[in-house]
Amino acid sequence: MKPISAKVTKGITVGTVLKVADNSKAKLAKVIAVIGYKGVKRRYARAGIADMVSVSIIDGDLSLVGKVMKAVIIRQRKEYRRKDGTRIKFEDNACVIIKDEKTGTPAGTIIRGPVAREVVERWPEIGKIASIIV
Repeated sequence: MKPISAKVTKGITVGTVLKVADNSKAKLAKVIAVIGYKGVKRRYARAGIADMVSVSIIDGDLSLVGKVMKAVIIRQRKEYRRKDGTRIKFEDNACVIIKDEKTGTPAGTIIRGPVAREVVERWPEIGKIASIIV
């Protein structure tokens, strides 16, 4: 994965319910694993902005409910610090469902709401369909 410029505080753990911000027919997703997390024994895996997670769809189209998919976190409520000293936080925790995990190609064609700049640094494919980049 590419590095990002901000020091992101990891505000999302296993079990967190995320809003799905694209038009991939899923509405809510629960985090079941963090891809690439190497932690201490018995510690909950944590994720932050621009991290890839494995999610289980819990609300949306009936053909998707219960399916396990990959997603990238685009917004988090926990504030994090950028290099210039500003602190950023959003109103909700949100993710985008990913089709191809190597390139980060999103499953949807539009993203509702803002996307953090750090996500676009790491996943340029998401930046192509984002309407607002903060």
